[in-house]
Amino acid sequence: MKHYQFGVDYYPEHWPKERWAADASMMREMGIQIVRMAEFSWEKFEPAEGEFHFEDLDAAIDILAQEGIDVILGTPSAAPPAWIVERDPDIQPTDWTMRRRHFGGRHHDCQSHPAYRTHIRRYVTAFAAHYAVNPHVVGWQIDNELGNSHGDLCFCEHCEKRFRAWLREKYGTVAELNRAWGTAFWSQGYGSFEQVHAPRVTVTGINPSQELDWKRFTSDLVCEFHQMQADILRAAAPEKFITHNLMGFCSKPSYYDLGKQLDFASHDQYPGGHFHARHDEYRADWHAAELDFIRAVKQQSFWIMEQQSGITGWEILGRAPKPNQIPLWAMQCVAHGADTIVFFRWRSCAMGTEQYWHGILPHNGVPGRYHREISAFMKKYAPLLKELHGSVPKADVAILRSYDQERAFDIQPHHPNHRYMQHVATYYKALHRANVPVDFVGEHHDFTPYRVLIAPLQFLMTSEHAAKLRAYVEQGGHLVLTWRSGVKDGTNLCYTEGAVPCLVDDMCGLALAEYDCLRDTDGLVRWDGVEYPCTQWCDVVDTTTAESLATYAHEFYAGTPAITCNQHGKGKVYYVGTTMGDALADRFISCLCEGAAIGGLLDTPHGVEVTHRMAGGRKYLFVLNHKEVPQQVKIPETWHTWDGAVWEGTLAPLGMQVFVEL
Repeated sequence: MKHYQFGVDYYPEHWPKERWAADASMMREMGIQIVRMAEFSWEKFEPAEGEFHFEDLDAAIDILAQEGIDVILGTPSAAPPAWIVERDPDIQPTDWTMRRRHFGGRHHDCQSHPAYRTHIRRYVTAFAAHYAVNPHVVGWQIDNELGNSHGDLCFCEHCEKRFRAWLREKYGTVAELNRAWGTAFWSQGYGSFEQVHAPRVTVTGINPSQELDWKRFTSDLVCEFHQMQADILRAAAPEKFITHNLMGFCSKPSYYDLGKQLDFASHDQYPGGHFHARHDEYRADWHAAELDFIRAVKQQSFWIMEQQSGITGWEILGRAPKPNQIPLWAMQCVAHGADTIVFFRWRSCAMGTEQYWHGILPHNGVPGRYHREISAFMKKYAPLLKELHGSVPKADVAILRSYDQERAFDIQPHHPNHRYMQHVATYYKALHRANVPVDFVGEHHDFTPYRVLIAPLQFLMTSEHAAKLRAYVEQGGHLVLTWRSGVKDGTNLCYTEGAVPCLVDDMCGLALAEYDCLRDTDGLVRWDGVEYPCTQWCDVVDTTTAESLATYAHEFYAGTPAITCNQHGKGKVYYVGTTMGDALADRFISCLCEGAAIGGLLDTPHGVEVTHRMAGGRKYLFVLNHKEVPQQVKIPETWHTWDGAVWEGTLAPLGMQVFVEL
């Protein structure tokens, strides 16, 4: 497979044909080597059933090829055209109230609808056959951001039918389903699978076991929808790669499962997205976490398929990127394992919903600051990306990101402000502040390469999962568990025997006595005489063999253990009974890393991130200043600037420097 360093997302159908050659020439001059196109162009290429017109796309590909630029083609199943909707109006999805979502946006499709799948198979088969032999089309992107806009979709009769089939395969008999779902409650027992419906809006409450299985089913449905297209494309052009543009911590489909169908994962990265609640918050740590997670999808380097290149916005706009901020954002992606950066988009569109989602070029097509900054970044760092290709960071710490645990907490968050990924991020952000490299893992991954495994909120605990965690600790691993661990089984029913955290209480060296949901109040934890705030939840535990590291300093359980450590086998188990604030999280991570003999890459001021990649026997270190003020950073003598520049000890505002340690 040919290696690419930089690309751009391009929509030639939005612009006069007379402009295409100029665009391609400008792209080449910038250093762009690959373009993604066509993921939203179904109506143009098939204006009526079976009537295919790829002539304009052929012309655009030829023009780009003349400039040495290759192409990724997207299948357009995220935007079925009006003539399909007119013919089969019930392909439009319905929400849990059975309200239909209509044509006029995107993702207006039911992914289980048999007629819609017939339309997709026809189009993708023709598309693949036409471009299978084109040497300038090097790969495919299937659909676009699967799971985006489908958070509460689709609950139609076709999805319901597929859900019943999924349940039959999983449970075999309706009696087993009744047992697994606990349907004795509220007279919810089923006499047949045909009586089971999608978990639509009710008068009050929904069975949490039913909801969990529905979330699992919809993830499997998305993955099967993707697989349907992947099978057609691989059969027609087995030498071309297949990828998909993932969205960080999106939870609709399991990216671990979807990733099995990809040659490599891709990701859409918008640090200045208009959708962020606040634009004055420090978010570099959250964006770093997303990048590390995308690397975990296939445990290898990845692409950025959409990298922010200007102001974002639909009806509401985000802030303008500051000078040098776009290159900084792109370099953060490289630092965490991106081999290829594809900027979104080439030119700000004059039509439709994304008129204010700005590109490298403004609406008038005249290059400005964004173009100058991105062009300079490409020219300087293309050689670096070539050196780094295929390399990844090396981490001694892993964080377990579990889709099932997240689904269970989406259903029953306990505290109104509690969100699974925000809680997980408490640990990641503390490690990020300490410049300790992190990998994410799923339950199916091998834990043994890591000295530390942080497994927050292990709400659902199966015997298989408990055995894997136990083996990890007994062999010398340092495991972190938290509140609401070992509460339920794999079907989302509460354990009724044993001590919480069930199945792992002995290796934690404690048992849950009580708990307190901190509604309308915060708590306090005392560690060596210093008090730290905590929030949301407090587990009140009785220790058996565990050592108390920190105690509560509030409420009737003041003086009882809040954070513990227990020796088990050759390893240790830490238990954190509350949601930590930043200061307490920093204290805990310092203790954890000291106990596991793990150090950070470098001590830096707040806002200066340090991470690395290992390539060719050398360590490449990235020092990134996410603040708008100069920052002093002391660099070890063994680090040498990658570009040969003289290091004077100061990072410019939103500045960066790459070092190499031999």
